[in-house]
Amino acid sequence: MDEQTRQAARLWALAQPAVSAFVLSLTRDFQDRDDVLQETAVAVLESFHRYNPEQSFVGWAIGIARNQVRLHFRRLGRDRLVFDSEAIDALSHAFSQEPESDRRLDYLADCFSELDRKSRELCRLRYEGDRKPAAMGELLGMGANAVAKALQRVRQNLRDCIEGKARVAGVLHE
Repeated sequence: MDEQTRQAARLWALAQPAVSAFVLSLTRDFQDRDDVLQETAVAVLESFHRYNPEQSFVGWAIGIARNQVRLHFRRLGRDRLVFDSEAIDALSHAFSQEPESDRRLDYLADCFSELDRKSRELCRLRYEGDRKPAAMGELLGMGANAVAKALQRVRQNLRDCIEGKARVAGVLHE
């Protein structure tokens, strides 16, 4: 497999849930969704050489899906419950917008790396190790209440950092 096909497959794997939701919102039938999604995946791979990496891949893939949905509806022209082009365009635009929560997740890694060593260790013990404050306290020589309070402060620091980065990026508005 060449590198361009590998990159297309990686990007498609990330975009596929959003594209699938977009297609299902229009087709209302899982069988139709699967058919249109399969046609979309083929079209994405075939036209990947025209993708501009400075654009959102999800938006680009949804544009291809929009065309595949239109083809699907032309084939079903007899169906009275078919969306018109304006409705398809409006839904396409709505699904193409990257949700704020996805962008905020990008900031989480940055903010986590900015924490001090002790705070990062608390997070690792709690979320990677799935330990409760009492068990963490035994390992760290702290009381369970002190651990819980420290975790509360760490979560607040992460929240503040993420919201600050989102504000600077224009993702979060007051």
